Amino acid sequence: MSETATVRFNEAELALLNELAAELGGRSTAIKQGLRLLAQERRRQLALRSFMAEWAEHSGPPDPDGVAAMRERYFTDS
Repeated sequence: MSETATVRFNEAELALLNELAAELGGRSTAIKQGLRLLAQERRRQLALRSFMAEWAEHSGPPDPDGVAAMRERYFTDS
């Protein structure tokens, strides 16, 4: 079953939607893809929170220096 939803966009959002729609084959496709990506990102965040809670339970909280070193190594452009 298919449903329709109404979404209001400001000018900047509409411009972005139109840009994506041109690449993805239409506004509906762009919105659906964006929704899927948002849901996927949300699931990753929840999994990471769960992992961190389990880690803290077994090994204690993460070491701030270790976290800083990992951030520097994996999340900065070098």
